[in-house]
Amino acid sequence: MRILSKVYEATDVGCVRPINEDSAAVFAPEVYVVADGMGGHAAGEVASHILVKSVRESLSGLPHIEEQDLCEAIHRANHEILATVAQNPDCQGMGTTATMLHIEEGRAVWAHVGDSRLYLLRGESLQQITRDHSYVEDLVEHGELTEAEARIHPQKNMLTRAVGVEESLEVDSGCFEVQLGDVLLLATDGLMNMVSEEEIVAILQQGTADPARALVEAALRSGGRDNVTAVVVVYAV
Repeated sequence: MRILSKVYEATDVGCVRPINEDSAAVFAPEVYVVADGMGGHAAGEVASHILVKSVRESLSGLPHIEEQDLCEAIHRANHEILATVAQNPDCQGMGTTATMLHIEEGRAVWAHVGDSRLYLLRGESLQQITRDHSYVEDLVEHGELTEAEARIHPQKNMLTRAVGVEESLEVDSGCFEVQLGDVLLLATDGLMNMVSEEEIVAILQQGTADPARALVEAALRSGGRDNVTAVVVVYAV
């Protein structure tokens, strides 16, 4: 039985921001990427674009991809962003999140930096695969904040790790088996900050023609205070 993933991708500048600093990519062999740039004055847009371009160049056409390949692609992008900053002082302070997924023969591998997220929806259960590299997530982990308090904390967008900020970069990665009917979601925080996980599950289970666009539209209806990007991968026959 040949498994063919159905893939949907959508992005929007949102209702407040003047520039879309998010970037996303879907390319062979079954690699999916979302990136949320930061830095202002269009520098965040530059950083996320460099990330996506760099990982595409690193991974396109490879016959086999493992966790280490994804991590190395992010490290290469980190060096390229830092080199761009060194040559362009106006880009000082820019960086980007990076969340990447590859599916091969029933196995998913992922790599991640920042607070974009990878989710797995299996049946009724939505599981967050990645961990946010953020100030408030550290507080939650140490029992100093509840999840509910973290969602409304004024510093919830303060990252503790991003691509293109420092030479030394730690990249999280992992792998898991995928099953028929699994839905995988990669998204920037412009989605999660506007749409609850319960709403995300409901939208993904509706069977809409384009679930990624439906998620983005839900974020816009809720105020769209940030750029929003979603890549949805449905693992099906």
